[in-house]
Amino acid sequence: MPAPIRLKDHEVDTRLIRGRLLVGAVAVILLTLLLVSRMYYLQVVQFEHHSTLAENNRIHVQSLPPTRGMIYDRNGVVVADNRASFSLTLTRERAGDWETVLDSIIEVLELDADSRELFEKRIRQGRRPFEPVPVMFELTEEQIARVAVNQFRLPGVEVAASLVRYYPQKEHFAHSVGYVGRINEGELKKLDAVNYSGTHHIGKTGIERFYEDELHGQVGYEEVETNARGRVLRVLKRVEPISGEDIYLTLDIALQEAAEAALDGRRGAIVAIEPNTGEVLAMVSQPSFDPNPFVTGISFKAYGELRDSLDQPLFNRVLRGLYPPGSTIKPMVAIAGLDAGVITPSTRVFDPGFYQLPNNKHKYRNWNRYGDGWVDLDLALARSNDTYFYDLAHKLGIDRLHDYMSRFGFGQRVSLDMFEETAGLMPSRDWKRNRYRQSWYPGETLILGIGQGYMQTTPLQLAQSTALMASRGKWIRPHLARSVGGVQPVDTDPPADIVLRDQKAWEPARLGMEHVLHGARGTARKVGDAAAYRIAGKSGTAQVVAIKQGERYNREKTQERHRDHALFIAYAPAEKPQIAVAVMVENGESGSGVAAPVAKQVLDAWLLDEEGLLKSQYRPADSVLPVGVKR
Repeated sequence: MPAPIRLKDHEVDTRLIRGRLLVGAVAVILLTLLLVSRMYYLQVVQFEHHSTLAENNRIHVQSLPPTRGMIYDRNGVVVADNRASFSLTLTRERAGDWETVLDSIIEVLELDADSRELFEKRIRQGRRPFEPVPVMFELTEEQIARVAVNQFRLPGVEVAASLVRYYPQKEHFAHSVGYVGRINEGELKKLDAVNYSGTHHIGKTGIERFYEDELHGQVGYEEVETNARGRVLRVLKRVEPISGEDIYLTLDIALQEAAEAALDGRRGAIVAIEPNTGEVLAMVSQPSFDPNPFVTGISFKAYGELRDSLDQPLFNRVLRGLYPPGSTIKPMVAIAGLDAGVITPSTRVFDPGFYQLPNNKHKYRNWNRYGDGWVDLDLALARSNDTYFYDLAHKLGIDRLHDYMSRFGFGQRVSLDMFEETAGLMPSRDWKRNRYRQSWYPGETLILGIGQGYMQTTPLQLAQSTALMASRGKWIRPHLARSVGGVQPVDTDPPADIVLRDQKAWEPARLGMEHVLHGARGTARKVGDAAAYRIAGKSGTAQVVAIKQGERYNREKTQERHRDHALFIAYAPAEKPQIAVAVMVENGESGSGVAAPVAKQVLDAWLLDEEGLLKSQYRPADSVLPVGVKR
């Protein structure tokens, strides 16, 4: 039997269609309401936010870096200038594939592969978004023209005019003024992001680093309207930057050049200080270097040559060089003995050419192996007699010796505004126990009394201790800045003056220093005889390599860089000191024969006029000495 035919139910179909239409209508209404509400939220609720975003696409705030403060010597000669320069900048966000753009720059300007590597390093350094990064400085007119012709190939690249630091005196002040360089990633994290926006350089060494805040100034800004390509159409608002403060140094370029000439190409250091003010008149570390390439970015090859040179031109010998002071500290040791009461000016010691501790066979040699016979303090200083000072050091002991030498600034930073200064080393019982876990031996006290052994000093410390001898213990920290923005720097924590139980105790030691140059048996009398004024000084020789007991120093068998260092300290005029000098000639061997003539040339340059006569302002009046002390 065939199946029945099913008839269509129109009523059911109608209900189904109506249900589907209702669901569709509700969905459409809901979607419409959602769209309308979203439009309301974006256009009404967030109107200010999106209008600001739209406005920012048109208006940008650009930083205006301040002009860095100038640096002058004490007479107004420019030593750190700002020179106009055209630089090539690249903004990564606008360049797109910036590595390809760098390749195009190299091709357009016909540069080498080293330049490509240097540019990439600069781009990869820490930076702020949309900040143009200088990749090349001091463009020539031809290079500027090439960039302009090929601008379509160089998106995000612009030629910008700016002021770049320039050091017209070049190597003369490299170790004192220092230099600026590009801000690295570590510095970027520590700096004020707002005040250094738009600034690409910061002080790296010397005065440039110590007074960075004063030299930098305050950033300005301007609001500009740009088109879709980022080109500035007009300036809407501008706040001018505040330039950095100018700095006048205590250094004198004429004396600086005279000191460099006195070294005559030898490795060494010279520091000249005005004892009454602490002003550093000259600060020489030789060899030196031209700081200008460091400003815009020195090539890897050029930097490698400086870094790897055996002469170490980048090394600041004045502040970081550590040398045994040798006999130059004997006047300070004499002051310690006089003040402690262990000797008097007439105390005598017999010198057979060596010194022995009680119950000890070891002989501590005098430089004069034949001995000087009976020696008092004056002759001991004039002759630089080691035996006398072995005995004096033994009488003082390490504890008192350490205390007195520390009062002269040894083993501590002495400057007011020299960032790179190292403290040196003034050894003590505690230091040796902590460093070597050993007791202090009496023999170590003896050699410390003649400036050998563990003791390490910088040329600046030697100059400061000499200034203290000249001023009879008046402590004024040596400083390089004479004024910053017209204001003289102030030492907020000056060291205590060296006050002796009897201030007359200064005179025998000072007189002994005079007799080094003007006494009949003085070690530097040839230099003193040629001087137009009286000089108080002390020579020193510092061993570079140790010599075995019983052996003699033989320069012919010693490599040039292993020979003794030559040192000399001096102040003049002796009656009314106006300048204190410390000289260190690396491997110079003889303090009296090599370093003393250098010191005299520096003193002459400061004290004598063009006719070779003592300048009128330095001619001392008759001075009165304590009873029993003769010149």
